[in-house]
This record gives sequence, structure tokens and C-alpha cells, in this order.
Amino acid sequence: MTLTAVIILFGALILLAGSIIIINPDLVFGLLDRHADSLGLHVLAVVIRVIIGLVLIVEAGVSRFPLVIEIIGWLSIIAAAVFALIGRKNFLRLMNRVLSLAKPYGRMGGMFAIGFGGFLIYAFI
Repeated sequence: MTLTAVIILFGALILLAGSIIIINPDLVFGLLDRHADSLGLHVLAVVIRVIIGLVLIVEAGVSRFPLVIEIIGWLSIIAAAVFALIGRKNFLRLMNRVLSLAKPYGRMGGMFAIGFGGFLIYAFI
């Protein structure tokens, strides 16, 4: 699987998650709520952001929007560093805060996710 295919797959997964959030926001937010305090979610949040960030930076040149894709890649790596440095307690506090703010606007967030996932796919096809 090429790195471009990884980005397209990631975009498709974001698009799918956004669609699920629009249809049934409680499904996604409930899952995040139940696992917010798990070490696995914290590690996954960091690792996925580092991997996607690096892949976006490396592949930015083959996209339709190289500067935008590279900026998104760097933002992803910065977010990963912040998540890693804030520690478990503050990560849990952040997750609880974000979930409490996101739940009322879940469907709008789902539309944003669909747009972002679609943008990633479009940028690399």
C-alpha cells in the first residue's frame, strides 16, 4: 500500500466517521466517553497524529494542495506533541471538556468531518 493510499484510506475513514456522527452522534460520542480515561485512547491519539502528520508532510508534493497538506501535517504533529506532553490527567480533562462541548454540535462536527475527509481524498486522487 502506498503512502498516498494510506491518506485516501484515512480520508475515507474520517468521511465515514462524519457520516456516522450525523446519523447517530451518540454512537461515536458514547464510544469516546466510555474510553476517554483509557491509556490506549491517549496513546492512539498521539501515535495516529504522528503517523498521519508525517505521511501528509512526505506526500504533500504529490497532492493538489501541497502547502495546505503540509500545514495540516505539521499541525497534526504539533497536536500529537501537545497530547503527549500534557500527561494523562490533563488529556482526560481535555477529552471531557471537548466531549461536553461537542455533543450539542455533533452533527455540525460530522459535516465538518465529511468535508475534511472528502478534501483529503480529493487532494490525492
